[in-house]
Amino acid sequence: MASAPGSPVRVRFCPSPTGNPHVGLVRTALFNWAFARHNQGTMVFRIEDTDAARDSEESYNQLLDSLRWLGLDWDEGPEVGGPHAPYRQSQRMDIYKDVAEKLLAGGYAYHCYCTTEELDERRDAARAAGKPSGYDGHCRELSAEQKAAYEAEGRTAIVRFRMPDEPITFTDLVRGELTFTPDNVPDYGIVRANGAPLYTLVNPVDDALMAITHVLRGEDLLSSTPRQIALYKALIELGVAKETPAFGHLPYVMGEGNKKLSKRDPQASLNIYRERGFLPEGLLNYLSLLGWSFSADQDVFSISDMVAKFDVADVNANPARFDLKKAESINADHIRLLDVKAFTAACEPWLTAPHANWAPEDFDRAAWEAIAPYAQTRVTVLSDITANVDFLFLKEPVEDEASWAKAMKEGSDGLLRTAREKLEAADWSSPESLKEAVLAAGEAHGLKLGKAQAPVRVAVTGRTVGLPLFESLEILGKEKTLARIDAALAKLTA
Repeated sequence: MASAPGSPVRVRFCPSPTGNPHVGLVRTALFNWAFARHNQGTMVFRIEDTDAARDSEESYNQLLDSLRWLGLDWDEGPEVGGPHAPYRQSQRMDIYKDVAEKLLAGGYAYHCYCTTEELDERRDAARAAGKPSGYDGHCRELSAEQKAAYEAEGRTAIVRFRMPDEPITFTDLVRGELTFTPDNVPDYGIVRANGAPLYTLVNPVDDALMAITHVLRGEDLLSSTPRQIALYKALIELGVAKETPAFGHLPYVMGEGNKKLSKRDPQASLNIYRERGFLPEGLLNYLSLLGWSFSADQDVFSISDMVAKFDVADVNANPARFDLKKAESINADHIRLLDVKAFTAACEPWLTAPHANWAPEDFDRAAWEAIAPYAQTRVTVLSDITANVDFLFLKEPVEDEASWAKAMKEGSDGLLRTAREKLEAADWSSPESLKEAVLAAGEAHGLKLGKAQAPVRVAVTGRTVGLPLFESLEILGKEKTLARIDAALAKLTA
């Protein structure tokens, strides 16, 4: 039984707190959040922290911090509360124990005493015979005497769920109708021998008790869905669940070599994008395109526009490739969309230690605010700002030997002397006047503006590429500009 049409939408995002947040995980959170917001539904944030060996409090705090940074708020969950608290699985163990006992008592589950060695041996034999290698139901119908004998041997038992002997068919919100035959979905474990509940039990039990109506999750979990549907049927019959949620499996996010993007891939960690200065809006805009599109001719849009248009039925089932260049391009577009005041504020972290390579007392806020509108049109990520404006705040420009060698050709000293003379006589209240001065210097040496301004740029900023030169010179000021040209001449003639 799927969610009733018209019932209030309730979705969940339920990561495990292991390692750094992953962009694929964020894409899943985004699609759930957008679906909830589009349908005026409820976003439940739940922490699946039953794996004590891998889960950490540091990762848990990173998850919360990351979602807050991205603006993906939640209606129920940690720090917010809600009617189904607690929202950390490690605090819900008594609930899972009670449900497991009900499943055993109702005949929906049974104790399995098979050892790992026995299971491996039977799987190998099944493969050799060309048969399915899943669990073969060995302990499905044990008598009381057989159970007692196993226990007398000192064996411990896991709890297995008893799968039905008929095919399971459901309509995936992304992939359409799917059917799984019994030989492909054998009985599976739901409780370890030590009594610890497994993901296969706790995830659907929490979804049932939290009245989740739609489960939007990664394609890698598709094979577990028929198991959960069968478990839901049992939970409904036991009065634990009211209905089975609708399932939608989101496409893989692929990395280099068309392999699934894993946590080990350099471009997978959310922290990288945050540290580089991606805007939350830019990153979310790009991640939304990994399996969904706003329109055929528009890739850049606001998150509120995405929410207004998002429908899980429009998600593409085909794998989506993560393209860093496109992510950067979309982020750059979002930087351009900021008003100058917002851009200026967003850059602040990259204008101070540890990013800034100038002394705090040398930072000139008036110069920064003057250069910001020009910088906004040039940077791709906010961290680009540091190298773009450092010439304003350093006592001397960055020494870039490659830039020096490229710009300072034979005769550059003569050009710089002429440029200095022209600039000294120029009107410094207008970048156009400074441009005319360098243009005149170039003409005196038979050079067009592009060739003439290269040595001036390197002498003043240290680099061959940067912000608009003449606006930069005006903001830097006459005294510093001429002093840097003098220092470059001294180096050329040394």
